Amino acid sequence: MGRKSTSKVSLRHSLAFVKPATLGQDDVLEKLEGKGIRYIRLQWVDYTNITRYRVIPVAIFCKLLSAPRPGIALSKAVLGIIGSSLAPGFSGTGEYLYTPDLSSTRLCGYAPGHASLMGWFEEQNVGNALTQKVPLCPRWLLQGIINKGKVLGVEFLVGFETEFILLKSTHPIEAVNDAPWSASRAMLSGSVHAKCLEEIADALQNSGIELLMYHAESAPGQYEVVTGPLPPLEAVDAVLFTRETIVNIAAKYGLHATFYPRVNADNCGTAAHVHISLHPTSQRPTNPPPSNPNTNRETTMTPLERSFLQAILENLPSTAVFTLPTVASYDRVQDGIRSCGTYACWGEDNKEVAVRLTGPPGSHHFEVRTIDGTANPYIALASILGLGLVGVENGLELKIRAIDSAAVWLNAEEREKRGIVASLPRTLSQARDVVRQDATTIANVLGQEFVQKYLSTNEVRFVYDE
Repeated sequence: MGRKSTSKVSLRHSLAFVKPATLGQDDVLEKLEGKGIRYIRLQWVDYTNITRYRVIPVAIFCKLLSAPRPGIALSKAVLGIIGSSLAPGFSGTGEYLYTPDLSSTRLCGYAPGHASLMGWFEEQNVGNALTQKVPLCPRWLLQGIINKGKVLGVEFLVGFETEFILLKSTHPIEAVNDAPWSASRAMLSGSVHAKCLEEIADALQNSGIELLMYHAESAPGQYEVVTGPLPPLEAVDAVLFTRETIVNIAAKYGLHATFYPRVNADNCGTAAHVHISLHPTSQRPTNPPPSNPNTNRETTMTPLERSFLQAILENLPSTAVFTLPTVASYDRVQDGIRSCGTYACWGEDNKEVAVRLTGPPGSHHFEVRTIDGTANPYIALASILGLGLVGVENGLELKIRAIDSAAVWLNAEEREKRGIVASLPRTLSQARDVVRQDATTIANVLGQEFVQKYLSTNEVRFVYDE
């Protein structure tokens, strides 16, 4: 929903961040009625990154909100559905209560009369349990990481790049044009795709998304939508809404929008780079971490940023199954094609590395390039932030040195001198194996039950593709 506020906070991520106003139940209902909303889409995203939803007439939704615990019942199988089957470890017995998060409400510019919002998976029957939260819920998973960061005195701002390709045919595959990067002929006035892109831009802005720009990317028919930074949970809600907007409006114009990692083997892939900045909390942390030794004088990063980056790079192979979760994802994991490379390394404004440091001192942020649009962004971001916080929690110093080229162009001795020793898995099967071999670290961050069930779902989904 288009929400405006003049309540600014002091966080920075290259642009000023305006904190959305908190809306109560009555505020939301009033705004929905004022905008002529007839239906509510209560959405969730499963482990295979399928967005699912129930459509609820607004009058029924209002009644639902009056219940002591508002929500709808969903089968406990809901996160592990593969086609018409279930992944091992999931059962059709029992139900969750899926409770709406009113703060995530947005008007669907692509569906007049509809509004959408996300929710939380909770246990229906709490009994003697200490919490209603379901640890398998992707949104609770990310919220838990956010909460841990605050305990350590760290807050985040996050921004996603949304890359996609517009196809006018899928059989055979045919893009809307073959124009190069940022070329004017990629958006010729009056063309179907130019009209489509402008309607996408209008719909996003009318829904309260801060659209910074959109432009043609490098591959045939490829475009990118860039939106402003937000706190992590809101950023993921926004990128999912952005994708829904793109797909639906493209379909209206007879086009197919795809986030497939590499449509053209001879051209650039399609990613979902995430930009992350770290900021000390305004209040004193309840569990302050040990201090970074502060011995690295080669970079303008803060000790907090260096601790975070060191842990990200050390554990980057363990994030791959969550950030690159499909067989096709590994068509992008190559050297020398300005994607992310195959080594766990970083550089300043270097697009041949897994993590790019950008922004001036005092406004640094990290661009994590090892993520694509097939990943559930709640899970992907939880793995990245959670493993990065391991470095903060332990006061790690940055030992991996920056490079200004692709790591593959350095010989083994040069890489070792720079501390570049870890490499990304090259297949999805290898990515799962990395997590199983490093089960303790990732389980401590994301939870053992979640990791086991996520791997089970991922393996069943792609067993026939590998």
